[in-house]
Amino acid sequence: MLPLLFSVATDSYDLAVREIRDEFGPKVRIERVSGDLGRIVENGPSIEELADACIAGRIMFIRHLTVEIASFGVDEVPPAHELAELVLAELPRHPQQLAVQTWTDGAGTGGSYYHLLEEALGARGIEVTRAGQDFVVSCFVGRKTVVLGVNRLEDSLSDWPGGRMRLARSDERVSRSEFKLEEAIQTFGLRLPEGGKALDLGASPGGWTRILRQYGQEVWSVDPGALDRRVTADRGVHHVGTTAGEFFRRNQLRFDVVVNDMRMDQILSARVMLDAVPHLRRGALAIVTLKGGGRNQLDAARRGMDVLRKEYDVLHARQLHHNRNELTVIAEAR
Repeated sequence: MLPLLFSVATDSYDLAVREIRDEFGPKVRIERVSGDLGRIVENGPSIEELADACIAGRIMFIRHLTVEIASFGVDEVPPAHELAELVLAELPRHPQQLAVQTWTDGAGTGGSYYHLLEEALGARGIEVTRAGQDFVVSCFVGRKTVVLGVNRLEDSLSDWPGGRMRLARSDERVSRSEFKLEEAIQTFGLRLPEGGKALDLGASPGGWTRILRQYGQEVWSVDPGALDRRVTADRGVHHVGTTAGEFFRRNQLRFDVVVNDMRMDQILSARVMLDAVPHLRRGALAIVTLKGGGRNQLDAARRGMDVLRKEYDVLHARQLHHNRNELTVIAEAR
């Protein structure tokens, strides 16, 4: 079996390793390639099995997957046409199109390798794009090594290099936290109900409310703190300046969507989500970040997930690129 490569946040590498071994057994042998890249080399799952575990939220700290087909020292990378042959040998048929994604173990994009592969594959009659294709060629460029991988998009978890989603900044942005919600919606292909009613718990300063409005939701934004004036100027936003508990005691509405990015530990945040259930329609979409940190981040996240599962069906759970010491959980109310 070819080695499997998995990308993580640098601080979450050990958590991901633990999750893999909890899921597939203690004999799985794993090597660290760089700060945010690991390699499964023996006694591991297939790429499909690993992807399924990640998609279902049983493994939460992996962001991106690919199957390694070759690795080289940085001074030993073969000519471009040989790299193209290596890639094509792993595909079931000669493709018309391929996505090529490159990244480095720093902040760089590995752009020179993208253009190298683009030219070599283009010479074989293949249209190369950066995303949106059934098969993805991954190229990680480290200080000492270059690693090449190929995978089906459906088993890659993310259509971004190493799972590093880059979202455009805009003058309308209210807070950095907007990126987390936008990434979750795109990564998991979430469909918000047309003309739905959404509840934003802990809304201040209004970043998640703004994104929900972009997706056509009428939003009740609950927070004692103020919202950005650009948000409150929107007639589709109802700012309720109180706590979640007080709002629930008075509310008579039923919501199609509930989101929660409040700064509290995993258990308390999950319990707030349970309090929200009587105010939700059956099947309502829930998006919550479970804040982490500390020595037992994985155990605490699992306890928070157990609380959520009392009233929700958990669909996904993952540490996304724009998460820090937290996880994004997608669920449906029963």
